[in-house]
Amino acid sequence: MPSTLLTVLGVLLSFTTLVSSLGSTCSAPLGAGTAAPSDPYWMQNIKHQGTAAFNADPSGYQVFRNVKDFGAKGDGVTDDTAAINNAISSGGRCGGGSCASSTVSPAVVFFPQGTYLVSSPLIAYYYTQLIGDARNPPTLLASSSFAGIAVIDVDPYIPNGFGAQWYTNQSIFRSVRNFVIDVRQVPATNSQGTGIHWQVAQATSLMNIVFEMSTEADTAHQGIWMENGSGGFMGDLGGKFGMWVGNQQFTVRNITVNNANTAVFGVWNWGWTFQGVTINNCQVGFDLTTGGLSESDQTVGAEAIIDAVVSNTPIFVRSSVASNGKLAGSVVINNAQLTNVPTAVGVVGGATVLAGGTTTIASWGQGNVYKGTNGSPTFTQGTIPAPNKASSLLDSAGHIFGKMHPQYADYAVSQFVSVKDNGAKGDGHTDDTAALNAIFAQFAGCKIIFFDAGTYIVTQTLTIPAGTQIVGEAWSVIAGSGSAFQDINNPKPVVQVGAANSQGIMEISDIIFTTVGPAPGAIVVEWNVKQPAGQNGGAGMWDSHIRLGGAAGTNLEASQCPSSGSGGTTACFAAFLALHLTTGSTAYLEVWLADHDLDGDGVSQLELFSGRGILSESAGPVWMIGTAEHHALYQYSLVNAQNHYMGLIQTETPYYQPTPAVPTPFSVDSAFNDPTTFAGSSAWALHVTTSSNILVFGAGLYSFFQSFGQDCLDSNTCQSQIVNVDSSSSINLYSVSTVGTTFQMSVNNNGIVNQSGDVDGFASTMTSWSQS
Repeated sequence: MPSTLLTVLGVLLSFTTLVSSLGSTCSAPLGAGTAAPSDPYWMQNIKHQGTAAFNADPSGYQVFRNVKDFGAKGDGVTDDTAAINNAISSGGRCGGGSCASSTVSPAVVFFPQGTYLVSSPLIAYYYTQLIGDARNPPTLLASSSFAGIAVIDVDPYIPNGFGAQWYTNQSIFRSVRNFVIDVRQVPATNSQGTGIHWQVAQATSLMNIVFEMSTEADTAHQGIWMENGSGGFMGDLGGKFGMWVGNQQFTVRNITVNNANTAVFGVWNWGWTFQGVTINNCQVGFDLTTGGLSESDQTVGAEAIIDAVVSNTPIFVRSSVASNGKLAGSVVINNAQLTNVPTAVGVVGGATVLAGGTTTIASWGQGNVYKGTNGSPTFTQGTIPAPNKASSLLDSAGHIFGKMHPQYADYAVSQFVSVKDNGAKGDGHTDDTAALNAIFAQFAGCKIIFFDAGTYIVTQTLTIPAGTQIVGEAWSVIAGSGSAFQDINNPKPVVQVGAANSQGIMEISDIIFTTVGPAPGAIVVEWNVKQPAGQNGGAGMWDSHIRLGGAAGTNLEASQCPSSGSGGTTACFAAFLALHLTTGSTAYLEVWLADHDLDGDGVSQLELFSGRGILSESAGPVWMIGTAEHHALYQYSLVNAQNHYMGLIQTETPYYQPTPAVPTPFSVDSAFNDPTTFAGSSAWALHVTTSSNILVFGAGLYSFFQSFGQDCLDSNTCQSQIVNVDSSSSINLYSVSTVGTTFQMSVNNNGIVNQSGDVDGFASTMTSWSQS
């Protein structure tokens, strides 16, 4: 199944111009957190007046729910299952198997510190954030009689439904953070001792979660069970846990696994990237089901592991079937530090592919390796070209830098300010431009600005000054609307993140940026701010998304823009450009042009037009983990860019192409350095021009349709080319999986790598490509 959402789970960028400007009248800088040791997490006591702007009853619908207000005790003795599930589901929310998706009933379900005994699954409804106290994470304790698929279930199976579930495989907009999930009371041999059933897609995240479970040799306990879906993000996970995972693609950052039989068991994928993995005292680090060479026997297609630290574990990576010169499971390992790990890479049955010991694996691969314009692969089980890593991309340990979602655990409620308390309405109709600009002028740098749940309309460019920290609630929405964003020949930013050449802290979390269509002249986010000197990740975005169309209030839904094209072009322009990274910035985001109607049946396809996905002209460093999907000209374009790390980037070509063919209904615009040559009649997934030190570590680049039809899939002719790099750029690509595309790699617009030699289950995988 094609995915319905994009994932840019990490754009952490920084630049070189040193111009400082807070842009506000702040006279007392925010400084450090002032919460007293006995204070609860700020989220518990801040005033909650958020609304769901397009709910049938906005004033009556409750967005924020404290589970204790619904009767949960958190005493470790009382069974809190019913109370918690009531807190999650109340208010006519999307769930129960009769609602495929919805954006009109968001919820934040908050758990104060405590131990919550549960005897059956907690069902995380659609568009839900389950958030524990970040200062003292609560424990979800499975009782000894626990019965169900997992302590948290995000997509339940329907009884007697022949495998049917509540939501589609592309279930999106979920977040779970700040919990200890303890299943040790469940008998060790009981497979119901699972922490989370995480069958999701993009715009989803797991953060700051510790799993506690049995370490007995025959234990059936596991931390995460994922059998299907289409890609997202999880990070900052730890404890005694294992992951049983099957999903099209996923990005995992900063996980620790102790004392498990198997740390990660991969059953199927098209491609996964693991960044920052610590494995201690396990029997097997990664156990991969491999061997599939066709769609009908899809197994693990591609696994990319970077910055791993593994100790006292007999086998680091094990596959089920030897490759024997065939691809059947691509593996890339970069910078893996092994201590007492006898077998680095092996095969079930004992064969050793790469010996271990106490050593460091610098750059190793299993699969087809390509160089330059030579389209003939070299099947390799050994050293592969090492990537270019600018020192500015690395932390003090020499690993790719990463930063956790800011949660402000040490800050007092008094250090926050509500936008609704200061004149903004967030009702999806009122023009909030002036109110928000006044709030930024008064409070940026002085307070953490809390965007109460709602949809905030802006009719002119909104500039968020350097020095600002913003927190949303249930993905608060900032939406550009009106004539200012309707001139395709004079595009304007909806939101400027930092004035041009500004420098300072910028932290944005739990916000959605969007447009109210038509908006052919909207640059949804222009990112200008530069992080403070010496503070990697000092300017960024976390669990925030650019979402275009497909949701209530956008005027870009199935009733206006169905896949039949009856909506016409003029009414169905969603944006000119989703994200522009200028030559001075840092960010962490997800970018999406909807291909399905989220507030309709969740399945009906749309014909929407967004010109460009992500344009980066940054000199770096830039960290990207995610995607830009369904845009007309390209999903990613790097022009004069330097020092970029791009984790698993996942893209899809617009379903309507080649009717009309690229660039229609847009035109090539030299002011934005648009490509002048395209991939046949379809958009580029990645287009790189005069750029240097670019590292792509995992990619899923898909083309599923021609004019909404899929006859092209079997022959991989949905488009001819999908990635282009000019000969003046220096770039390393690893673990690149494509679907529906004849040539996986092009140089100077000429197709070089034909997918026919890289078939790897449903997708085709190019294990490594470098200029030389």
